[in-house]
Amino acid sequence: MDPTDTRSPTPGTRSIIIGTAGHIDHGKSALVRALTGNDPDRLPEEKRRGITIDLGFADLALGDARIGFVDVPGHERFVKNMLAGAHGIDAVVLVIAADEGVMPQTRQHFDICRLLGVKRGLVVITKTDLIEEELLPLVIEEARELMSGSFLEAAPVVPVSARTGAGLDLLREELRGLALTIPARSEGLLPRLPVDRVFVMKGFGAVITGTLVSGSIAEGDELELWPPHNRVRARGVQVHGKSVGRATAGQRTAINLGGIETSAIERGMVLAPVASLRATQILDVRLSVLPNAPRALRSRARVRFHIHAAEVLARVHVLEEGGLIAPGDRGFVQLRLERPVTAVSGEHFIVRSYSPSVTVAGGQVLDPLAAKHRGKDLPEVKERLELLLNGTASSQLATFIKSSGELGQRLADLQARTGWTDDRIAATLNDAVRPGAVVDCAGVFLAAPVYDRLKEVALKEVAHHHKREPLARGLARETLRERHFAHTPPEVFKSVLGELEQSAALIAEKEILRTPEHLLELSDDDAKLRDRLSAVYETAGLAPPTLDSAMESAGIAAAQKVHGRKILQLLLDRNSLVRVQGDLFFHRRALDDLISKLKQFAREHQPEPTIDVATFKDLAGVSRKYAIPLLEFFDRERITRRSGDRRLILK
Repeated sequence: MDPTDTRSPTPGTRSIIIGTAGHIDHGKSALVRALTGNDPDRLPEEKRRGITIDLGFADLALGDARIGFVDVPGHERFVKNMLAGAHGIDAVVLVIAADEGVMPQTRQHFDICRLLGVKRGLVVITKTDLIEEELLPLVIEEARELMSGSFLEAAPVVPVSARTGAGLDLLREELRGLALTIPARSEGLLPRLPVDRVFVMKGFGAVITGTLVSGSIAEGDELELWPPHNRVRARGVQVHGKSVGRATAGQRTAINLGGIETSAIERGMVLAPVASLRATQILDVRLSVLPNAPRALRSRARVRFHIHAAEVLARVHVLEEGGLIAPGDRGFVQLRLERPVTAVSGEHFIVRSYSPSVTVAGGQVLDPLAAKHRGKDLPEVKERLELLLNGTASSQLATFIKSSGELGQRLADLQARTGWTDDRIAATLNDAVRPGAVVDCAGVFLAAPVYDRLKEVALKEVAHHHKREPLARGLARETLRERHFAHTPPEVFKSVLGELEQSAALIAEKEILRTPEHLLELSDDDAKLRDRLSAVYETAGLAPPTLDSAMESAGIAAAQKVHGRKILQLLLDRNSLVRVQGDLFFHRRALDDLISKLKQFAREHQPEPTIDVATFKDLAGVSRKYAIPLLEFFDRERITRRSGDRRLILK
């Protein structure tokens, strides 16, 4: 990478990626070389053997269109390398040699393109110089038969000869027209670059290449490689071999990475913004089994899972009745991978049998961060997956949120599932929140029914507490949280209580919750008991009795201690009594009088109103038994502050 080269593609030029596909030795590389002047076969073994083994790349400028070619291997042994390049292409050039016609790898590559959701392309009949002219219509007819009913049914078929140059000008025009008709890549998606090649460049370090499938990446960007999540920096960016300030979606891109060793990078990783994606090993998908698959795809089958440039072994768990999907059929499946990958909803993938390694199916990721399903939940699971497959953007987000239950989803969770930008998620959530399907709990999103149920749970728990403890002022907020909200985000608990308080369904008094109907109406006997217990502490002043002695003095028998403690709690709730330490209680009036004495002492000892333990004992008229707990209480209440052996009086 030349840091002095700052040239970039002409502004306004439409850039697309086209993948070649076809049988071995049908002239894919020769065609790319004839069109671009560049040899996509870069490995010595490729040049020696005359076949493509790994991915090759070249680019072609056609006025207002620029095409990046991904030349893939045609040999069956190198299909996994073909798959690494087929992901992320905008269109396909299906290459068929005139002297051989449609061959097994022609069909397999064509099947792979369909399974990967490729929608556009054209067909090129190569090596026309090797056959008689009258045989060419037969080859074209065979190609048309292969394409019948597919996305290439109406595609142009262009005969060419890479050796003589015949048909190449027409092919260039067709390629330019194709490039200008392909829609721009979707906006509102995070930058993601699946890595399909890694190498070291002397003087620069680690370099990766890949097709930037969405977003843009600029020099200096802080990024992460997934999985796992290695932090890196884009030290330099190139598009079509030219250094640029920024690469955009649809461009073949090379990035010089800083902050990582080349040995830590593998084909199949994905480069994305920091903390934007998640690694996963469980995916819910929609799977299509090829009509020519050798057998039905059954649960527990071990398969090879290919997504962008990654290949991972996986187990299939069919979510359809009978536990299988027959050749030519579609169905919902959960894939459980043997090692992590990174994926987002909507991405396409390929499934190949474990042994022999043959392409059998492909599909679309619906939930890349799925949880294992129980058999009894399958009807609900399938309904959810139908919404993810066919629903609107807002219904898809609402479905993700609903499936998360009480945990809810944060923006980062939704971003990792969808690959959408913050702005797109916020706008889509606004559509979901407005009709009432989703509730925003200060950045944690819950399905409205789940949120309503949590409100009902909180109301019932407080009401039950009143019934169990009629003498209690209410239920402690923390007790409610521990019983029913321990596993929900704190924002949800706060939001639920806030709405209940705002609607006056609950009343909060400090850390206590009660219903509006809950009023303490004591019987005459309980009221007298309360007054007697209060009087015991008021009379004791700053030398209160033990709790047992106070109960006895108030006429509360040992068998009534539980009831007596409830009466005591009433006095604490009303602030008539104050717990200073353990079971050491003081009457509020006694404490207020002592605080007044401290304030007077402070005024008389300015500018340094401090007091030691001995002086405090004299001021309060108490022994050390009470003086130390009282001073520690005053420290906690910020009436005093300890400084060595003395206390500074603050109030």
